[in-house]
Amino acid sequence: MITYIKPRIAKWANVAMGDTFPKFKAAAVQAAPVFLNREATLDKACSLIAEAARAGANLIAFPEVFLPGYPYWIRLENPFRTTSFFIELVKNAVEVPSPTTARLCEAARRTGTYVVIGINERPLNTLGTLYNTNLVIGPEGDILLKHRKLMPTYAEKMVWGFGDGSTLRVLDTTLGKLGTLICGENANPLARFALIAQGEQVHVSNYPALPGGDLGGYDLSKEIELRGATHAFEGKVFNVVVSAAIDDSVIAKVADTEEKRRAMSGPCMSFTGIFAPGGRLCSDTVAPGAEGIVYADCDIEAIIAPKMRHDVAGHYNRSDVLTLYLNRTPLRPLVEYVGEQDSPPARQTSAAPVSQP
Repeated sequence: MITYIKPRIAKWANVAMGDTFPKFKAAAVQAAPVFLNREATLDKACSLIAEAARAGANLIAFPEVFLPGYPYWIRLENPFRTTSFFIELVKNAVEVPSPTTARLCEAARRTGTYVVIGINERPLNTLGTLYNTNLVIGPEGDILLKHRKLMPTYAEKMVWGFGDGSTLRVLDTTLGKLGTLICGENANPLARFALIAQGEQVHVSNYPALPGGDLGGYDLSKEIELRGATHAFEGKVFNVVVSAAIDDSVIAKVADTEEKRRAMSGPCMSFTGIFAPGGRLCSDTVAPGAEGIVYADCDIEAIIAPKMRHDVAGHYNRSDVLTLYLNRTPLRPLVEYVGEQDSPPARQTSAAPVSQP
């Protein structure tokens, strides 16, 4: 005699098992600053943060050096004839921390968003140097990262100093592991790999806009799109790509001859859009030269399937063959104090670094 026993169904069979991963909405803001006007551009940035947050954004990304704008004169003029522009830029640059960053932090805290925004940073120890810097601000109103562009591109070296590896870092956030690179850094395979190897899941890459008549001889729109898709594909990350816009006030400010007006004319070169892991565009884009915000819903779980083929931070890495050396020593002035009368004898010949600029 055969006895049939009704199978018992485990009480947990219908319960979802395993971990869940963050989901969020990203916003890429293509906008023109109020050129060389820190306070007015700050007002605009805070307004745009509020607008994107009302649309449900959790991560809001702004262009390169949005505060208070990109130094277009370096592409038009002999640098020795542009001293007045540099002075104006220094006067409108942003110290960290400062009342300007306090307002940005308050805008992020009030909206509960992560904000990535480019600034012309004025260090605290000198008036002769600026840095091209991205600030990453958290939803509690704290500056989580101050990343300085490692290498200014071509004529930009006349305006900005060099960053260092101390801020080539990935942040562990509630949205996922977040990293950022500025403009040409996104063409540097080693800088990008440094972030991928730290487990980057969400990347913000920001750029200026260039005028259609620019003498650089390349199509920046296509170049930005290519870089954005490449990092999303190679790193299997969400890549929030954002450019600036150029309005008539910029041209009026820097183009005082017919030749310069021609260089600043024509369709603007820019690209703003969001790429999914694997390199597919997953948002709308903003027309070159226009202002607008594009959004994308991002699910960190979408990273898993593309990484099954190529995980260059894991099974597709051969660290026994190829390695990257990352120097995280901050660059800072060093002062050796010798023979100070108010120092105790044991410290009279010691070397101590000044506070980080």
